[in-house]
Amino acid sequence: MKYNRRAFIKFLGKASLGSLFIPPFLVNCSSNSSSIVSKNLSDKTLERLKKLTLENLIASDTDDLLLSNGLNYHTIIKWGDAISDHDTFGFNNDFTCFIPLNENNSKDGLLWVNHEYVNPLFVSDFNYREYENPQQHRTKEQVDKEMYNVGGTIVRIREENGQWKVVKNDPYNRRITARTPMKLNWDTPIKGKTSVIGTHSNCSGGITPWKTFLTCEENYDNFFGETEYDENNRETHRPSTENWENFYKYPPEHYGWVVEVDPKDGTAQKHIALGRFAHECCTLYELEDKRVVAYSGDDKDNEHLYKFISSKPQSLKEGTLYVADTKEGKWIPLDWKKQPVLQKKFKNQTEVLIRAREASKLVGATELNRPEDIEIDPITGNIFVSLTNNKSKNDFHGSILKIEETNGAFDSLTFKAATFKAGGKESGFSCPDNLAFDLSGNLWITSDISGSDMNRDDNLYRPFKNNSLFVIPRYGQDSGKVIRVASAPKDAELTGPWFSPDGKTLFLSVQHPGEQTRDKNNPTSKWPFDKDGIPKPAVVAISGDLIEKMNHLNQIEV
Repeated sequence: MKYNRRAFIKFLGKASLGSLFIPPFLVNCSSNSSSIVSKNLSDKTLERLKKLTLENLIASDTDDLLLSNGLNYHTIIKWGDAISDHDTFGFNNDFTCFIPLNENNSKDGLLWVNHEYVNPLFVSDFNYREYENPQQHRTKEQVDKEMYNVGGTIVRIREENGQWKVVKNDPYNRRITARTPMKLNWDTPIKGKTSVIGTHSNCSGGITPWKTFLTCEENYDNFFGETEYDENNRETHRPSTENWENFYKYPPEHYGWVVEVDPKDGTAQKHIALGRFAHECCTLYELEDKRVVAYSGDDKDNEHLYKFISSKPQSLKEGTLYVADTKEGKWIPLDWKKQPVLQKKFKNQTEVLIRAREASKLVGATELNRPEDIEIDPITGNIFVSLTNNKSKNDFHGSILKIEETNGAFDSLTFKAATFKAGGKESGFSCPDNLAFDLSGNLWITSDISGSDMNRDDNLYRPFKNNSLFVIPRYGQDSGKVIRVASAPKDAELTGPWFSPDGKTLFLSVQHPGEQTRDKNNPTSKWPFDKDGIPKPAVVAISGDLIEKMNHLNQIEV
């Protein structure tokens, strides 16, 4: 089925526009459209926005969240904040998304936030750097604190007088943690279980057409290790780095999935049909017949890009998982019944899905350079994929890959692939991670330079300094340029960009400030500058005339 912008009115699969509802002007615009008049902009406002210059913020190593002229921010919630009488906001917030409670009120709704991993120094007061064998010294009490601080948070937020605030003790406010029971959406037990305990390593995610949240388990092997196989298919256990398995004997196979959370009651299920790997995200598109297409990348060197096409309406169980051959431009089915090469290695489809990485290599999928976030261009319907980097292949700065499905059909099995934008000194960005489109179809990008590489004089990342937020304008004099509009605090990463339904607010996570801290009394960052001096991950709301200008760029600069 050919791409249809009107389908996006019903559903936006992820942070493409941050909303389930698209203004009418977007429906009618195209990549080569001229000015599209917006009736809700006064002449006075239009003239003010025209005078505002889009400036490229200078790369900075300052310990603060710096914004371009025309932008401002306030903090919505940060690590340790109470969301109810018994729950607090988790650590290292990543992906964010927002669903209005009422279609007629875009300023009151539910915010979902991922909590990817913890820094034990802050969360459980465990300094692993003090020990030669740290796994022998971590206590069960410390692990319990860490397990509580991962997963995700749902909070009701409301905008009042230009400020987004958490509605305290709202019935919707709840935590999903590494100890929350959840079902497996599959007919065959996984390691003898049809339900499992918890979710962790929650990186990016998505939303469904039926208004539930998707959260994706990325580097799952850090917590309970991984099962590895030799040439004779014999199993061995590779220990984790965090060693939670010392206290909780949960099989690694219970993790590495896409998790769906119902915001109404907090129930959760893991979708086996979407495959098991280091899911960065899960970006959905709903076809006219209500079937869904789900895109996901495996965030690891030399891994793959996937697409699931459902065979039944609104199903993330019945359907086929495909993996991309970007050289030949085809989607290869990971279907045990149809692939003899998979039958030689695996006993059934369940094993194929559990060991999706192995299966993908057997069928000849293209190895990519850490495919992370995936977004659908609301104007063209093209698929944009962040390829963050791959140092083993001398790709230090990464790129953004563009996928054009044949005839604009999301259920097509063929496509064209090309580099949209390569990172490096010339483009001005490095290590692209999360992507988002605003109301005019401008592309926003966050960077993911690791804390160990950041601001070192002896490597290639020094010119870029702190991680940043960029925008690539679609129209006007700066069209196609990569422009830095925000700089993160020290050691931090800006993640999870998501626009509010009216497009006026950008929800953004500030993740792991001060991550390189070795002494809690002397942290490398003190953002957000609380009295205790401890760095805290947080979610901020960014707004201002610059966002307003970008939303109407197709009208202002043509």
